[in-house]
Amino acid sequence: SIKKNIMEKQNENNSAFFMHLTSFCGYLFPFGSIIVPLVVWESLKKDSERLDRTGKDVLNFNLSYALYITVLGLIVLALGISMIFGHYNHLALFFIISIAILTGALVILKFILIILGSVSAGRGEHYRYPATINFIN
Repeated sequence: SIKKNIMEKQNENNSAFFMHLTSFCGYLFPFGSIIVPLVVWESLKKDSERLDRTGKDVLNFNLSYALYITVLGLIVLALGISMIFGHYNHLALFFIISIAILTGALVILKFILIILGSVSAGRGEHYRYPATINFIN
C-alpha cells in the first residue's frame, strides 16, 4: 500500500512535470502553448486536484504571456504605421526598439519560467508563475 501511494505520487509528479513542459509547444507552432496544455489538462484534470490546479496555472500563464506579447506587438504595429505615414521621430523609433528588446526578454523569461515550473512539479512542489492573470479559476 505504501509502495502504491509512492507510485501514484510519482505518477502525479510526472504528469504535472509534463503539463508544464507542454508550454514549449508554443515555440513549435502558433498557439501551441495554449492548445496542447489545454488538451493535456482536459485529459488529466479528473485524476487529481493537484493536476487540475497545475493545468489551470499553466494555461493562465500561457494566456497571460500571449496577451502581453499581443499588446506589445500592437503597440509596435501602431508606431510602425505612424512612422510609415510620415510621423517619423526618434522617440517612436526608441519605443519600437525598446519594445523589441522587452519582447525578446519576455521570450527568454518564459523559457526559464517553464523550466522552473517543470522542475518544481517533478519534485512534487506547486509552482505559481509570476505576473499571471487568472483567466481560469
